[in-house]
Amino acid sequence: MANTAQAKKRAKQAEKSRVRNAGQRSNLRTFIKKVIAAVNAGDKEKAQAAYNTAVPVIDSAVNKGLIHKNKASRSKSRLNAKVKALA
Repeated sequence: MANTAQAKKRAKQAEKSRVRNAGQRSNLRTFIKKVIAAVNAGDKEKAQAAYNTAVPVIDSAVNKGLIHKNKASRSKSRLNAKVKALA
């Protein structure tokens, strides 16, 4: 357990950020799942709309330091390929 005041504060801050990051990560995954669900349903318009709403969410996750920019790029690329494959 934390012995110094500094260590106690850092433990508190780490817990706060862990909770916040978990929520944001869950939200990110939800948007990605919506695209995949629309692709699996075979609905091109719905898939394209879901992709267009997921892209800004993925980009904001990068800006918040939630995921690496390469992971975001890879996710967007794979989702876009799945959407385009419906055509």
